[in-house]
Amino acid sequence: MSALPLPALHASHGGSWLRDGNAATRTVSKGEAMMAAADTPLLILNAPLLATRLGYPDLSGLDLLELFAFVHPARFVVPTPKGLAHALDLTEPDGEPDVPRLLQEAAGRLLETCESPDWQEREGAWTSLQSLVRMRWPWATLLGTRIAKPQRAERWLFSRLPEWEETADQPQPRQVELSEADVLQQLQTLTGAKAEQREGQRAYAAQSAAAFSPRKASGQPNVLLAQAGTGIGKTLGYLAPASLWSALSGGTVWVSTYTKALQRQLRQESRRAWPERRPDGSQPVVVRKGRENYLCLLNLEDALQGGFAGRAAILAQLVARWAAYTRDGDMIGGDLPGWLGTLFRQRGITALTDRRGECVYAGCPHYRKCFIERASRASAQADLVIGNHALVMVNAARGRDHAARPTRIVFDEGHHVFDAADSTFAAALSGSETIELRRWVIGPEKASRGRRRGLSARLADIVSYDEAGAKAIAAARAAAEALPGDGWMQRINEGAPSGPLEDLLASVRATVYARDESGGQEAGYGLETEAAGLDGTFIEVSQAAREALADLRQPLMRLGMRLEALLEDPPDWLDGQGRARIEGARHSLSWRIDLLSAWEALLERLGGPADPEYVDWLAVDRSEAREFDIGIHRHWLDPMKPFAKVVLEPAHGVVMTSATLRDGEDWGKAVARSGVEHIGVTPRLSTHSSPFDYAKQAEVLIVTDVPRGDIPALAAAYARLIEASHGGALGLFTAIRRLRAVHGRIADRLARTGLPLYAQHVDPIDTGTLVDIFRDDPAASLLGTDALRDGVDVPGDSLRLVVMEQVPWPRPTILHRARRLAGGGGSYDDGIIRARLAQAFGRLIRSRDDRGHFVVLSAAFPSRLLSAFPEGTPVLRLSLEEALHRVATNASEEAYRPDHAARP
Repeated sequence: MSALPLPALHASHGGSWLRDGNAATRTVSKGEAMMAAADTPLLILNAPLLATRLGYPDLSGLDLLELFAFVHPARFVVPTPKGLAHALDLTEPDGEPDVPRLLQEAAGRLLETCESPDWQEREGAWTSLQSLVRMRWPWATLLGTRIAKPQRAERWLFSRLPEWEETADQPQPRQVELSEADVLQQLQTLTGAKAEQREGQRAYAAQSAAAFSPRKASGQPNVLLAQAGTGIGKTLGYLAPASLWSALSGGTVWVSTYTKALQRQLRQESRRAWPERRPDGSQPVVVRKGRENYLCLLNLEDALQGGFAGRAAILAQLVARWAAYTRDGDMIGGDLPGWLGTLFRQRGITALTDRRGECVYAGCPHYRKCFIERASRASAQADLVIGNHALVMVNAARGRDHAARPTRIVFDEGHHVFDAADSTFAAALSGSETIELRRWVIGPEKASRGRRRGLSARLADIVSYDEAGAKAIAAARAAAEALPGDGWMQRINEGAPSGPLEDLLASVRATVYARDESGGQEAGYGLETEAAGLDGTFIEVSQAAREALADLRQPLMRLGMRLEALLEDPPDWLDGQGRARIEGARHSLSWRIDLLSAWEALLERLGGPADPEYVDWLAVDRSEAREFDIGIHRHWLDPMKPFAKVVLEPAHGVVMTSATLRDGEDWGKAVARSGVEHIGVTPRLSTHSSPFDYAKQAEVLIVTDVPRGDIPALAAAYARLIEASHGGALGLFTAIRRLRAVHGRIADRLARTGLPLYAQHVDPIDTGTLVDIFRDDPAASLLGTDALRDGVDVPGDSLRLVVMEQVPWPRPTILHRARRLAGGGGSYDDGIIRARLAQAFGRLIRSRDDRGHFVVLSAAFPSRLLSAFPEGTPVLRLSLEEALHRVATNASEEAYRPDHAARP
């Protein structure tokens, strides 16, 4: 293999290094690096991250990640020098000055791959490259001489993708009882005959089996609430009875998670119980997500045919390369590299999914090859469907999918079911929501490259002969003119709203600012106020808006009835594909009609007495002091009430499980937050303690001498703790502003000692990729917020220290205040905080060999919260100096002394 003799640049918080084509590397200043990058295309790795390090936002060059995505689509690589070296079987760089050498070698290896007869992803590459040449993609010239023109024309992507096939509906599952002996035998089969038998796991599996027993009464599912400490092995614990029940009954089990990380883990674990494919080629295990996660082939076709321009058009070509090799078309957390979208400035990834509910179903030319439809049909035939909480709830509430109503459900990460229900069953009448509805009805109002079409265009051929349907569409279009249009936020800011809904949003904004008591101190946060005590003018404006919404809902309802009549008495020309289109249109209409009804109910309440079931408020949403939305919000005071009616009542068996399901020894709150009380079900309760020896494996250190609000002292504490631990630290913050301030003060200092630091909301890298980078390098540390407090699984040396900047108090929002009042005041807050602490502590010890410290930088840490930590865990209140000594001593005892210079 020969290295590509082009100049290569690497930059980090520790410095910048430039290597010329003659294999000479030198240290350069940021200014020299920027001048070199501006003069000639350089070999680089992760241009957005490099641009952030150099402070040069216009940086461009020959990005190795883009080349990797072209040569090896749908293949995983950690986007770091070390990760690239491992993926290409190259020697790791010997320190950061050696990274440019690696970039030259990696470029050479990838280009040589394109000339190899063993290149597995060759098909489609030459055709894609011709388009990339016209787009002046930097790599195109170098690839042009390496990829030979095929002797036969390559198939178009959309002709290469396989079609899904219709299958018969599944019969209802047989009613079976699982014996404890059979469940334990299945568990032993899954864990392996030679595996150590864990009594906690065996007891957990046996008790989980009860949820799969036949239901005794309609609307009364078998419910198990199972607290299973970290290390119990709960995944195989519930997969044992689930796989056994599916095999005996012929039914489908849904396992629902909150995080994509657990979905990936479950997919791996499920291979112990099921093969990748059945003999007939069908999938026994299917991963399901919401529509917005999957590639929309119609959007991709539009992007490839001119819908995208500039860098976004290059992204579309790389996504098309991936689409030909992807396992399931999942763009968010699937086999599309999470870093690909961040390499391009525009939000091209989301534009290639169906986030607006515009799917035309059977009217799409790619309907029979659609990834979403394929997953939907596969899940109807599957033994196990791995979904998420939101999908289970949305499908239960308004699902159109074939497998929309699961009857046996395991809610893993069960402590998040309440939050997922809170989001699912809420209503928000906001500018962003209403403008999307307007576009769904009317279509694009200006010249647009996209494929967006209004309601009349999507249904033109179906209702062209139906006069009543055509009139309903025309009436809906006319009524939708009352909704906010393009530029609505600017008009409101200028005091010139247009139409009844913009008038309402302007009144909301004025009321929120009139009642604001923050004094402008929290400019980075949104503002809100209760939807109470509103004056007469506001009520008049809200009722005018309600009438406008009713004027839109009525023709949509008439259109729905016309479509229903078409299905009941179909014309001769209506074939199966046409019926599928109408079914899809009815589903979309029903969703919007329900949405409008919820908005009308919300506005009607503003002028009357408060409904004790709901919490309503007005809000102005802001980010970095910039307003981006205005609206009225409604949440259930207890979202488990609709959850119980929609999800639990139709089910036959439900398991809710988590390591942090209950608060201490109290099951009361866990039972209340499960929703079972709303349908009169008494759940089984099961507790299984972690097998880890926390007294030996972990310590909780409460540091008492870092002043609250002192950013320099906070930053210094973080830096010294990370240095004492030699990296391997996860820093958790309750405010993005403090995270950024700390990162800005310590990143360069740590980099100079060979300790890379990454951060959410700072580095232009998605959260999943940040965790991949952190997991891959034991010397790295990662700063983040709530998303990293739960669902991050980093066993081993890569995570040895968790640092929380302060006690994670709940934000005092209007919704929180209402629930706090209903839930017992201070005890409600304490329960939330203990759960957050327990979740954060759970990141630290993931296996029997893990060791580490959990540090809270809070002098006023209340003793009543200490029950959040596992029994037996040592808790010490001490100074920062004492904490540093204990952390450093632990690192010394573990003999963890990484060669920092070898870890770029």
